[in-house]
Amino acid sequence: MQSILIRLKEDFQLSIITLVGLCSLIGITPYIVFRLLEGNLWVGLVDAFLVVSTGLAVLYAWRTGDTIRPGQFLALIYSAGAVLVSIKLGVNGLFWFYTLILFNFFVVPPLQSAVATVASLIVVCTYGYLNPGLVFESHYQMTSFAVTCLIASLFASVFAYRGRRQREQLIELATLDPLTRAGNRRAMDAELDIAMADYQRHKTAYGLLVLDLDLFKEVNDAHGHKAGDHVLTEFTRIVKLSCRQSDRLFRMGGEEFVLLLPMVDRTGLEQAASHIRGTVAEQLQTPDGPVTVSIGGCMLHQHGNSDEWLHEADQCLYKAKELGRNRYIISPKG
Repeated sequence: MQSILIRLKEDFQLSIITLVGLCSLIGITPYIVFRLLEGNLWVGLVDAFLVVSTGLAVLYAWRTGDTIRPGQFLALIYSAGAVLVSIKLGVNGLFWFYTLILFNFFVVPPLQSAVATVASLIVVCTYGYLNPGLVFESHYQMTSFAVTCLIASLFASVFAYRGRRQREQLIELATLDPLTRAGNRRAMDAELDIAMADYQRHKTAYGLLVLDLDLFKEVNDAHGHKAGDHVLTEFTRIVKLSCRQSDRLFRMGGEEFVLLLPMVDRTGLEQAASHIRGTVAEQLQTPDGPVTVSIGGCMLHQHGNSDEWLHEADQCLYKAKELGRNRYIISPKG
């Protein structure tokens, strides 16, 4: 139960889809019973389809971690469902459109939700215009309904955009180093734990490099912290350009960084370390000359936890420093 609550807390989109599932089960199920008892089999079946489809989408999101496709699927079927119910029930079905507007802008990005909502509105209004009296009592009522839906959609889109942007900014603050834009210590700990679990379950090969800029304090002392910050940001840029897209760079603190490399063997780890060391020495410059980097690394093998893995790579880094800096040492283990 605790793991479920943690996952809901950490994944906003999953919590929204789960909430939609609960609301669908609690809110629509009574209508299914009511429609069937009333003899309105067609609408009852539509409501039942929405509840079952929502349950399957929520289950898919929980099992795969993918919340994008379930959200798009739910927006599609609920938009279609709102249209069908409105056509069948007339004015009594139109009230569900306002719920649809809020729902769409929560489960899919603003542009997609706007397209789904406006398309549904156009279909209902077109059908109502071509069939007077079946959906709307008058053209005036249809116009009022369309205008209020569009206004509600506008406010919902603004709110959804602002909310989504603020969540993205909070994620950045929680996972990225503000200076270098590399992952921060919190993000590193999470990624290393994921790599450990992946190795234990699937034996996926992972390598780890700990990188430390040589004599970085002298740069700060000689040229100030602004120059030091420039060196750190340039170092991050150089390392990222020297890596694969799947590799993850983290700033552990000060001038020390960690690079996580998935799907690599020991030879590949050595090649990566050698390439980074040479590229940094060639491209990272200060007024006093080049800045170099010392690197320690190791493969993930029978480590008890991520701290042991990181410690082994750190020990190799210390050896590289003791041997004169501007070099790399990879642990022979693993």
